[in-house]
Amino acid sequence: MKRALLSFAFALFASMPMTFAQNAKLGHINTSQLVLLLPEMKAADSTLQKFSASLEAQLKVMYNEYQTKVADFKSSEATMAEPVRQTKAKEVADLEQRIREFQDNAESSVQKKEQDLLAPISKKVEDAIKAVAKEKGYAYIFDMSRGSVIYAQDSDDIMPLVKTKLGLK
Repeated sequence: MKRALLSFAFALFASMPMTFAQNAKLGHINTSQLVLLLPEMKAADSTLQKFSASLEAQLKVMYNEYQTKVADFKSSEATMAEPVRQTKAKEVADLEQRIREFQDNAESSVQKKEQDLLAPISKKVEDAIKAVAKEKGYAYIFDMSRGSVIYAQDSDDIMPLVKTKLGLK
């Protein structure tokens, strides 16, 4: 009796995942396409472009200053006294180093700015997807833009539902 009860319990638990998997409602969405439709994304892109342009303008000023110093140094290097030559060479080398540091800092700043601008957009999209999934009873939603799905059973494309949730056409 105990053995029969144990076998029955095992069979019941073994069949649960299959039953669940067969009844699970699956959906998919391409969040990359969805994000591009959001007006916030266009504003974030514009802000990021302006930020990058201001850093590039500053870098251009520094580079022009560098070119001028190098040209001045080369044109009068032969007539300079050794201490002056060393001082001017050090100035050029220091400016070159500052330019490299500025480039590194600018790249980091642009990446951080991009993350700061995209974080609320990603959260908004994720919240809308979760809301649609809960409202429509989806067990799983797959993001087709983040991974490669070679084969999947039929699932619903929830893009229209999420677009409606976000107020997009």
